[in-house]
Amino acid sequence: MDDYTLVREAMVDCQVRPSDVTRHAIINAMLEVPRERFVPPSQKSVAYVDEDIPLGKGRSLLAPRVFAKMLDTLEIEPHETVLDIGCALGYSSAVIARMCRGVVAVESDEAMFASAETTLASLAVDNVAVVNGPLEAGLPDEGPFDVIIIEGGIGAEPVALYDQLRDGGRLIAIWGSVDAGQARLSVKTGDEIATRWIFDASAQVLPGFEAKPAFAF
Repeated sequence: MDDYTLVREAMVDCQVRPSDVTRHAIINAMLEVPRERFVPPSQKSVAYVDEDIPLGKGRSLLAPRVFAKMLDTLEIEPHETVLDIGCALGYSSAVIARMCRGVVAVESDEAMFASAETTLASLAVDNVAVVNGPLEAGLPDEGPFDVIIIEGGIGAEPVALYDQLRDGGRLIAIWGSVDAGQARLSVKTGDEIATRWIFDASAQVLPGFEAKPAFAF
């Protein structure tokens, strides 16, 4: 057992479980995935702290507690397909891949996309497909998806992604800014989307999801 294994266990025991996240699939996945492999070398020593980890270029890896609570809310089933928006260096996709049939991950930054592909392949995660493209567009030709998770903040409603949800599908994102926000769950029923607050959280707004300027006369 190496030092990272011990720190990974501490992350789950001190950050995830106390946040009322008890689903075995989430706990087991977060215990198995080496989070330190999905951050820049300069951030490996703090990969398991209870805060967002800067990845450069204004991007961050969500804090373990926030990410775990988002997964808990989604109630991902083994037969489902998940669209992971803003996977960055691939950590979220590696975790989710252990909980479902398959993950399609979208990353707009070419260097992060390449790193995610390489690291996931090195860990033999074979049920994730990483695609380089604009985050806000999703992958309309690949849907519909059972679940969509947005790995960061949004300042505008993700209308294009709603269209990529299956009937009964769920989407979760952090609405707001890095200073104040809310994790909200959206559920699609027919042509209707119902969105509700789940818990308070904040995150960097992802590229393509910035708030649209208000029209002024």
